[in-house]
Amino acid sequence: MKTLLYAIVFVVFLSSCNKKQADVIVYNAKVYTVNSNFDTVEAFAVKDGKILALGKSEEIRKQYAATEEIDATGKIVYPGFIDAHAHFFGYGQSLQTADLRETKSWEEVCQRLVAFAKTHPDGWLIGNGWDQNDWADKSFPTNEQLTQLFPDRPVFLNRIDGHAAIANQKALDEAGIKQAEKLTGGDMLTKNGKLTGVLIDNAVALVEKKIPSPDAKQAEKILLDAQRNCFAAGLTTIDDCGLGFEAVDFIEKLQADHKLKMRLYVMLSDAAPNYDYLFKRGAIKTDRLNVRAFKVYADGALGSRGACLLQPYSDMPGKSGFLLSDQKHFEEVAAKIAEHNFQMCTHAIGDSANRVMLNIYNRVLKGKNDKRWRIEHAQVINHNDFNLFGKASIIPSVQPTHATSDMYWAGQRLGTQRLKDAYAYKQLLKQNGWIPLGTDFPVENINPLLTFYAATVRADAKGFPQGGFQIENALTPEEALRGMTIWAAKANFEEKEKGSLEAGKFADFVILDADILKSTPQQILKTKVLKTYLNGEKVYEAK
Repeated sequence: MKTLLYAIVFVVFLSSCNKKQADVIVYNAKVYTVNSNFDTVEAFAVKDGKILALGKSEEIRKQYAATEEIDATGKIVYPGFIDAHAHFFGYGQSLQTADLRETKSWEEVCQRLVAFAKTHPDGWLIGNGWDQNDWADKSFPTNEQLTQLFPDRPVFLNRIDGHAAIANQKALDEAGIKQAEKLTGGDMLTKNGKLTGVLIDNAVALVEKKIPSPDAKQAEKILLDAQRNCFAAGLTTIDDCGLGFEAVDFIEKLQADHKLKMRLYVMLSDAAPNYDYLFKRGAIKTDRLNVRAFKVYADGALGSRGACLLQPYSDMPGKSGFLLSDQKHFEEVAAKIAEHNFQMCTHAIGDSANRVMLNIYNRVLKGKNDKRWRIEHAQVINHNDFNLFGKASIIPSVQPTHATSDMYWAGQRLGTQRLKDAYAYKQLLKQNGWIPLGTDFPVENINPLLTFYAATVRADAKGFPQGGFQIENALTPEEALRGMTIWAAKANFEEKEKGSLEAGKFADFVILDADILKSTPQQILKTKVLKTYLNGEKVYEAK
């Protein structure tokens, strides 16, 4: 009997010696690889943060021995989600300020602010997320109540889109603003000749620049708080659209100290010091940080009527919005970025802004190319201009939840005819055959499953409107998943290292409790992230 036992042990030992060593094996799963064939497998092995092999559970476990085995119990595994347009640092900052999202009136905004001030008694009082389009009175508020509530403390409240804000009198005094000024690409609203405190686009910066920058301790908390919530949402790479070079230096330090693990694709803001910094240093590329792009702003937002339109707003005939800089600036910036072989990513909402930037891109890029210059949002396109994307291989980087957030009032701004060519994701997809998806958080919710829902269902959580908002521009489930993974990676020149689960790529993956590709709309909204892995390391687990 002993002899038989020894023989069995020896065979098991010999068998294990013949196995290749891995760090992690995931098995008993339904794994969407999102490779070129959109294959599904049952298992994969991970070594040194990268995928070794994929296949059937029995085969992988037979070929590899791992220090950790994860039985997915039949659950669904996707590549880690990538948000192709967000504001990671800005989101972290918003977590430290008063949350004014989903307020139903200006009175509720003030009530929330008073409550927040009780636990945050010092310094500037900052809030984010109000949207007058959600209120019964959809006109912009005025700052009298803010000034009465906080006469000796500066108050600055950002609108949901980040393209408008309201400041109380103390904040205006701090900025030295005594009367309305004429600005290029900005506006200071008045009522009966008096400043209301509402600032649009370039006017926002006149007050915002007076707010003290966070110190190192605060900046670390901002980034780590953002990271925690993003991992919980299944996000493993974030495109942070518009930072200064100082933030990049700080991010590098936190990543070197192994505190900040999130992979970041950073676009530097359109500012002379940022150009000088990156042109001198050159593109930055590590496994977790990629800096090779610049974020330029062509116009403002539709919700605050700062989007630059070819024809006046349907609900305000005397106003067409504006470009945030003169056209010469955009032409010079495009030439400079092209000369140094960097990527240009331009915020463009209105059909006029999109036309201006598409024409500039086409002149600089001169036909098909692999520069991967991007138009961020590409929200309202004139029907004659869609082809300009394909002619110069320009990437439309879109955020599907903007469509389902704006659909209640976008028609009032644009009118029936223009609305048909707005949020036209299927038309944009056809231009190059691929399209990256993001959220623009904190403007929208960070949850990528809401991106998937909005892209495929094009309705709100209650199923409105029946049949979907301009459903002809919905994406298929496969297209939406690709947009959140491999196409988002491609927009960042990173498709060879992430965005799909294939041998040699980073082991960034997420385990969900349901298959969103097979779910009903309501089931998609109920789907939960169970675990998130980065480099094969578990960075989040649901409790």
